[in-house]
Amino acid sequence: MNSYKLPLFPLNVVVCPKGLMNLRIFEARYLDMTKACLRENTSFGIIAALPNDKTGIPSHLPFASIGTVVNILDADVTTLGLIMISCQGSHRFKVNGFTTQADGLVIGDVSDINNDLQIPIPDDLKIVSQNLQHLIESLPLQGISDKDIPIIKPYEYNDASWVSNRWVELLNLPLLQKQRLMQIDSPIVRLELIHDAINQLAN
Repeated sequence: MNSYKLPLFPLNVVVCPKGLMNLRIFEARYLDMTKACLRENTSFGIIAALPNDKTGIPSHLPFASIGTVVNILDADVTTLGLIMISCQGSHRFKVNGFTTQADGLVIGDVSDINNDLQIPIPDDLKIVSQNLQHLIESLPLQGISDKDIPIIKPYEYNDASWVSNRWVELLNLPLLQKQRLMQIDSPIVRLELIHDAINQLAN
């Protein structure tokens, strides 16, 4: 695939395609990046801030080599020196190289990774989707309003990719484990590993 330049935001989080990420922007380099994205209606990349050699893909990058392009859905610029933004993951990308601007902003030379195909969930893994549905439906009962639920509608409970990606974001797992799950190309394999992780956390 063709490569292109993308501003990168290394964070101790993993966001997946169709995932929701709320960010509090206050560093000068990221304020400038956010303003440029809002002004030009462009995107940026969120990437896990961990040495890439730990993710299972040999590289000398100071962060993971696979991240997610995000689009800004909403921004609050009412406070001087602070921007609150809500972003949605679009698709994954691979970092081929990078440069660092004078202000410290990292600009990646990246290539897009195609999103997973929509694949129905196998019968033996439907419990993973059912558990996610029960969790989401329980949130309003806990006093959490629809606008504060950390998942964007529509809820695609029959899609293996959507269900596995939401669990990657929601589960209390180490950043490295989340990154490795996000990097998996097969949504069924990712869902199987999520199923195992849920069982381990429950025991």
